Amino acid sequence: MAYLAFYRMFRPDTLDKVVRQEHIVKILKNQIESGKIGHAYLFCGPRGTGKTSVAKIFARAINCEHPQNGSPCGVCPTCRALAEGSNLDISEIDAASNNGVDEMRDLREKVQYPPVAGKYKVYIIDEVHMLTSSAFNAVLKTLEEPPAHAVFILATTEPQKIPATILSRCMRFDFKLIPQRDLEGLLKNILNKIGKDYEEEAVAAIARAGAGSARDTLSVADMCVSYSAGKLTYADVNAVLGSADFYKIAEFVRMLLTEDCGGALSGAEEVFSGGKSAGVFVKDILNFLNSVSVAKMCRNAKDILNVPEEMFAVISDIASADGHKILRATEIFVKAESDMRYAADPRVVLETAVLRCTLPSADYNIDSLIARVAALEKKVAEGNFAAAHTAADAAVQAAPPGRAAKSENRGITEVNSVRPAASDVQTDFLHSGNARATAFYAPETEVKTSQKARISSSDAAADPFSSQPSAQTVRPSGGKTNVLATLLRALRTTHKNAVLFTLCSDLICEQEGAKVIFFTDNETVHRAISRPDNAKILSDILLECGITDFEVRLSKKDDSLSRALDVLKSNFGGTDIDIK
Repeated sequence: MAYLAFYRMFRPDTLDKVVRQEHIVKILKNQIESGKIGHAYLFCGPRGTGKTSVAKIFARAINCEHPQNGSPCGVCPTCRALAEGSNLDISEIDAASNNGVDEMRDLREKVQYPPVAGKYKVYIIDEVHMLTSSAFNAVLKTLEEPPAHAVFILATTEPQKIPATILSRCMRFDFKLIPQRDLEGLLKNILNKIGKDYEEEAVAAIARAGAGSARDTLSVADMCVSYSAGKLTYADVNAVLGSADFYKIAEFVRMLLTEDCGGALSGAEEVFSGGKSAGVFVKDILNFLNSVSVAKMCRNAKDILNVPEEMFAVISDIASADGHKILRATEIFVKAESDMRYAADPRVVLETAVLRCTLPSADYNIDSLIARVAALEKKVAEGNFAAAHTAADAAVQAAPPGRAAKSENRGITEVNSVRPAASDVQTDFLHSGNARATAFYAPETEVKTSQKARISSSDAAADPFSSQPSAQTVRPSGGKTNVLATLLRALRTTHKNAVLFTLCSDLICEQEGAKVIFFTDNETVHRAISRPDNAKILSDILLECGITDFEVRLSKKDDSLSRALDVLKSNFGGTDIDIK
């Protein structure tokens, strides 16, 4: 006898063997036992969920002389006659290839003849949504009032394509996808019957690949059994499915979430060089990101994923990443998978998705901004700003006199460099009344910069507050402008750093000799501004104004009040100031 595929060899022959679909099986059993058989049924649902199998069982059961628990006995003369291929009482019609009006007219004529062996003549029309409008109209009247011996069973995966006039004349049964646990049980039962040893993880992987379809699951299992010579392993299943190596995908996703752009692109190139297509690769990435999401959110993730221990440990480690990053990466690759269908080069689409994931600073998507703010909040909570500031101070103290110290973190030049004292300092350049209001409502000034807006060592002694700055000293035009207002305006316009703008808006600015001092009584603000990358931004802006020496100090609230009063007295000389 020719070899039968698993989905044909193990097709259920009784309603009790149907996997799940209890809501449908119960109704059909009750109708068979009570003899209340309808004239038209519509079985709809996803592929491989048992529609045609249930239709065949039901067709034999209503003709069986002694049905057992709603299923055909298989031993009575009628059951044996119906089992023969030449029997015409049960007709299965493929509407995909017999969808014309002529075929339906022929069916309408033949339905008038009574059955030969049983009580009913059953017509199973598979893929009924493929019938043309004329074919539906030809069978409509017969479907509404068929002969007493005729039963129609229509099966389809797309019930929305069936005319409402047909739907209203049928008893509709919606089949649902089969849960993974039930598919695993079905697979284990079949593998035990054929005497095939297996790993639990391998069975779980096959069931996941089946995606709720019993037929798809058995087709994958058939290939895996043929591939594996001995015990069926998890690696055998991955090889059959054509998935990329688990650990390569894991390392690739780790680099995505840690924003390692170069490493991620190199990892993608390695996978491509192994012969994997971009479509298969992006599918593997999405499956792994889904596993990471389950591991991050679910307490029983180990039971849900059902993968080997060492693999689950890798997934759990990667799941410690920020949830916004995981969500953003998933959404980016879901969109990439959709875009690949219309792209001339799918690989370019995938690599673009990699760039978007690993370069959130270049992406103005709301999820990217949320992830960046979350990363800042985490660093503030962990005290990284204070640690970075302490390291920068140590570098300044260790530097030789007269030379600026270089911070080890990103090569940032410490602003507390030694320089000669300046004379005739314009104190009104330093002070501001309401810093936030000045930043938003002060007249805009154009900053004219040289090709390199930096102060050279030869100009270090130049007075940045002089009304006649040197040629290489960049000063804002427009006369007397306070330092803090200029700083805030630059953060709001040219640098566009909303976080740093908010942090600096409540600073108080003073001058000590040639040094500009910014005071704050908030320790968190002080740590954040002193962070090397923020200090670098402030240093660049002040250098453009000709200021090379400044410092951010933490003061007590009482000191801040006294300094604010001193500023008011300095700006409004001769005015009585009442303190209440």
